Amino acid sequence: MLQFTTLDYVALVWFLTAWLGFGLIVDATHLAGPSLTQLMDRERRAWMEVVRLRDNRIVDAGIMSSLQNGTAFFASSSMIALGGSFTLLNQTDRMMEIFSDLPFHVAVSRGMLETKIVGLVAIYGYAFFKFGWSYRLFNYSAILIGSIPLARDADTAESWGAARRAAEMQIDAGHHFHWGLRALFFSIGFFGWFVNATVFILATTVVLLVLSRRQYLSRARAALIASDGASAAVPQGDGNSADERPSNR
Repeated sequence: MLQFTTLDYVALVWFLTAWLGFGLIVDATHLAGPSLTQLMDRERRAWMEVVRLRDNRIVDAGIMSSLQNGTAFFASSSMIALGGSFTLLNQTDRMMEIFSDLPFHVAVSRGMLETKIVGLVAIYGYAFFKFGWSYRLFNYSAILIGSIPLARDADTAESWGAARRAAEMQIDAGHHFHWGLRALFFSIGFFGWFVNATVFILATTVVLLVLSRRQYLSRARAALIASDGASAAVPQGDGNSADERPSNR
């Protein structure tokens, strides 16, 4: 029988709110100015505009290969983590022995422990599907880049449309990759629940603060803003509005 306390449920709600809410804020709002993700969406569009103007696209093919390889790596890592989580379900007795030997008290029953492990399975399964779909979208994006007309036709409507399609596919692939990566990051906070609800809340908060700093206070974001004429505002038409940016879920 599960013996979760009210604090356990509060911690779980905080975890889901922090994870999902942070992703939506970073991808779709400007509450603290443009996020690093939104700024990189603009750079992806700028990349496709440059692709239109050149015939030699070997560099672009190399970049696409790097993006695909990175996505494949995290997809494989998620699958390994998923398998490891299933393995833990067969080791609950051993885990309970380990918890009982810890220098600090950890109150846990078999049902509670198995429920928490199932939570890990759900997180890593979600991450795998996000990375898998992102990899597929990067493949589609590579095809769309190949469909962009040569530089002599750069000023045609066909060229503009092809570049726009490739950019939007790139952005959608990038957003799915980000959601998968956030799942892995927040899974670190989820491990705090194996100790107790208080540690769960604290671990989730630390992960949230670290990711927030990277999105809004990192040197990477500052470099992008500085290169844009030291302006913190994203230009109109950058595609970060809800009607221009493709869905990330």
